[in-house]
Amino acid sequence: MLLADDQTLLRATFRILIDSSDDMAVVGEAADGGQAVELVRDHRPDVVVMDIRMPGSDGLAATEAICADPDLASTRVLILTTFQTDEHVARALRAGASGFLGKDVSADGLLAGIRTVAAGDALLSGAATRSLIGRFLAAPEPGAGLGSPDAVAALTAREREVTLLVADGKSDAEIAAELFISPLTARTHVQRAKMKLGARDRAQLVVIAYQTGLARAQR
Repeated sequence: MLLADDQTLLRATFRILIDSSDDMAVVGEAADGGQAVELVRDHRPDVVVMDIRMPGSDGLAATEAICADPDLASTRVLILTTFQTDEHVARALRAGASGFLGKDVSADGLLAGIRTVAAGDALLSGAATRSLIGRFLAAPEPGAGLGSPDAVAALTAREREVTLLVADGKSDAEIAAELFISPLTARTHVQRAKMKLGARDRAQLVVIAYQTGLARAQR
């Protein structure tokens, strides 16, 4: 686990909380985005808890640099910030973040969020509603390069169906219940869709679903 936040006291608080858990530990702390990228390359943590607003290179730029590096493909980024606006959510997801939480999250909520992201699942806070996120993600960014038409066309009917349910925020268990299949089968379809669309994790699968027009924003 790596902590990236310009507030020393907050980092210390998070370190105490995280180090108190048997299944995780902090391997480094960064006060800005540039330092965060360097430390990730040095330590290869499973998860980076990243603030958005930091001096110099911010958390969004750092997230983009980390997620664009093939050597760091196993590192997930959890954005933790007070700026819970839909634009920031969309920018963080486009940059490659796997999750997004507000700094008012409870201790248990933070630890659960870290575990969720480490497992490869998407995490969005309650303040970031799917419909508003969809409004920002539905307009493709030039040069984003996410999900080619050929890749989308290669999805089976079931994989398209499952991808749409993922984009709607459904868990594997919820997808299984809706489609009358087992959770393992649902997860297999999700994994195949991720592989075909080039999504590094579940959160990027949501981004690609909107960016390619496969999923439509709720109005």
